[in-house]
Amino acid sequence: MDTQVADTLLGSLLDGRYRIRGRVARGGMATVYTATDERLERTVAVKIIHPTQVPETRTRLAGFVDRFTDEAKTIARLTHPNVVAVYDQGTHGGLPYLVMEYVRGRTLRDVLAERRRLNPDEALAIMEQMLAAIGAAHRAGLVHRDVKPENVLVAEAPTGGAANLVDSVVKVADFGLARAVEASADEADGNQLMATVAYVAPELVTDGHADPRTDVYSAGIVLFEMLTGRVPYDGDRPVDVAWQHVDRDVPAPSTLVPGLPRALDDLVQRATRRDPGARPADAGALLAEVQVTRDDLGNPNTHTSVLGRVTDDASAVSQPTMVVAAVRPAERPAWARLPEGQPQRPHRRRAAQGGDPGARLAELRHRVMGNPRGRLSVAAAVVVLGLLAAMGGWWVGVGRYTVAPQLVNLSKAEAQTQADRAGFTLAYAPPRYDEKVPRDGVVAQDPSSAAKILKGGTITLTLSLGPERFPLPDMVGKEFELAEAELTGAKLTVAKGAARYDDNLPAGVVVATNPKAGAEVKPGARITVILSKGRAPISVPNLVGKNVNEARATLAQLELVPVETYKDSDKPKDEILGQSPADGTGVEKGAQVKLDVSKGPAPVVVPRVVDLPCPQAQQQLQGLGFPVTVQFNPNGIVRFQNPGENAPVPPGTPVTIGCL
Repeated sequence: MDTQVADTLLGSLLDGRYRIRGRVARGGMATVYTATDERLERTVAVKIIHPTQVPETRTRLAGFVDRFTDEAKTIARLTHPNVVAVYDQGTHGGLPYLVMEYVRGRTLRDVLAERRRLNPDEALAIMEQMLAAIGAAHRAGLVHRDVKPENVLVAEAPTGGAANLVDSVVKVADFGLARAVEASADEADGNQLMATVAYVAPELVTDGHADPRTDVYSAGIVLFEMLTGRVPYDGDRPVDVAWQHVDRDVPAPSTLVPGLPRALDDLVQRATRRDPGARPADAGALLAEVQVTRDDLGNPNTHTSVLGRVTDDASAVSQPTMVVAAVRPAERPAWARLPEGQPQRPHRRRAAQGGDPGARLAELRHRVMGNPRGRLSVAAAVVVLGLLAAMGGWWVGVGRYTVAPQLVNLSKAEAQTQADRAGFTLAYAPPRYDEKVPRDGVVAQDPSSAAKILKGGTITLTLSLGPERFPLPDMVGKEFELAEAELTGAKLTVAKGAARYDDNLPAGVVVATNPKAGAEVKPGARITVILSKGRAPISVPNLVGKNVNEARATLAQLELVPVETYKDSDKPKDEILGQSPADGTGVEKGAQVKLDVSKGPAPVVVPRVVDLPCPQAQQQLQGLGFPVTVQFNPNGIVRFQNPGENAPVPPGTPVTIGCL
């Protein structure tokens, strides 16, 4: 009572429509409340995801809400009498929620807590309705991923009698919820397992893969628990329990409850085989086996339930054989009937009582064959039986098969569309890299296109990861043997290139690769490794500031080749402005040394000063940087100049003016 008072959601109004009235249950991923839909005035159940299951970052939260919404839409389209209906979805305070049908009853977990275990008739009756719901989801392309007693609701039968589990209505909840939450968990922690470990299928533990056969395994564990009152494995840590599903076979229920029929052992063991390919293909296939088993265990002399009651003392069994009543579909209440089209095995007819069978057969033969109409009837019956046998043989050998469609090279979405159109279920093998098929395209299928396959069967697809590419690791500075081993281990081909001198790396280590480190390469690519020859024998001298002729002579003495480039500069003509390689760099004989040589300062045009007063002309020329020599009269008029007007001369060229 204190917990409910402290629950801040009680009394809240969600989306202006759903008034929270009380808390029903709290699970690992969500809490369930009863609420009133104030718009339609009906009682509903509201399941709100725990804050711990919601991503903290805004980007992951947006993706989580989108996935949750998509799952809700898919589940809402799943209409079946044994599936808890989803009416609406939304978010409240950043927490996604589902609005669902409110089922008045208990969970199967509550029933097992009260009864410990169920008799076979009750267990198979509940299992039939569970599998009908899960089978409908499988036909719609949904995998539950978290089948367990907590997600199975057992409602009281409309005819009354809470103890009569055979006539109770069973509904399955939480379709798709585990996948929406697990997708968010994968972004944060790729090793997190959202399934309940007591019921988890081996393939979910080893590689995280789930398909309809995963639900079949979990349903088999639930049946084991209903028959024995316990799950097959326990341990101190959840991970220990999970790996027992991978490493051990589920024991037969009769080893824990002596007296259980062998047919129940076989049913549980077929559903819980560790190899997914050895289990029934989906919940519909397991449902057919459950119904056949129930009919096989039925009492042939009556259609009322006659059960050997197993006491808590394993040695005390009131009857040596447990008999399970087979309930004909017509005898089930309308609200509890399974969907049409599920395979049902006819009940065996009772053998006639009393009399000599041989005498009765002879009398019947005489009565039939002694009448022409009877003989005609026998002939017609023989023809009909022959036709039926032929049709049966055709159906078994040919008629129930079709051909698999061509799905290779299609995208995953296109393959799903074609499979849905043809009525097939898709399963997925581990993906692989492919150079030609883009990512999420279909690389292979099993069975192959045009091969025979059961109508409505499962096609296993292998999707492409796209071309395999990875960055080339940096090998510079490593010994060749180590670099070769690392590159070969990365599935690359290694070749040696021409070695070269390097001032920084000793001889024999990698100085460069082609392609360069970090480039995207594919497996088998050829990588050329260039090794260092150590420091070159000749050191380049410092030539900057020297005259080009002096630089040429110095390089000639060292047997190096100058390569000159002339550039504009305010430095004196033919002065070395720069060099490459820099001084001190090691090079070998005959190496080129690039020199930047000054063209000298740009020429300056001498202005006209003739006819100007001598002082004015002198001032103008000096302002342009020309040294001026005045001849004759310094205060006269300029009558001539040398260099002449508009002559281009180097900066600082002396100018002579004659004044009279």
